[in-house]
Amino acid sequence: MNLLKLAVLVSGRGSNLQAIIDGIKKGDLSATISVVISNCQNALALNRAREENIPTVFLDPKNFFCREDYDLALAEKIKEYEADLVVLAGFMRVLSPSFLDKFPLKVINIHPALLPSFPGTHGQKQALEYGVKVTGCTVHFVDQGVDTGPIIAQRAVSVHDDDTEKSLAERILREEHKLYPQVIQWIAEGRVKVTGRIVRVSGMNQGTVTDSSCY
Repeated sequence: MNLLKLAVLVSGRGSNLQAIIDGIKKGDLSATISVVISNCQNALALNRAREENIPTVFLDPKNFFCREDYDLALAEKIKEYEADLVVLAGFMRVLSPSFLDKFPLKVINIHPALLPSFPGTHGQKQALEYGVKVTGCTVHFVDQGVDTGPIIAQRAVSVHDDDTEKSLAERILREEHKLYPQVIQWIAEGRVKVTGRIVRVSGMNQGTVTDSSCY
């Protein structure tokens, strides 16, 4: 099997990037990270990549006239590194149609809620304020909406009566670190098929992955 080449886009500390790096090092992921790109010069995620000798790029939004110009430069940089899949790992920018049109069904994201519930920012806070008993995380393809793309897989996390936004976020993040590398491996194996909004993974009986230890 040829290794899937990843371009990972980051803005912050990069814990999901680290989970992907760890999966590759353990041999659980048939992938390689071609480049890590950030819109933040001091992102901790860039340091994580450099420690593993992964090429890094800081692309400063201030150097571009508009979002579309930035995204076109971003797309060119990804193509330069010949990436097969664009992985958003805490990338705090909304990608424009001009970018997404260049990578149809080749951009994925992970969100800390069970979409379509609680899209956008602060999914954990939204879950607590709404009073749901179960939340979780979702890996989805990125489309032109905000967290509206076809859902690939989800992992459920129960909400405890004494949860704070921080404690809930920490439990969800642990599940993100399991789910994201797993989905990337499915894509590497060619098991993910999309028909309209419906995503099917060959060899799976259901699209939602749950873990009873969360409850």
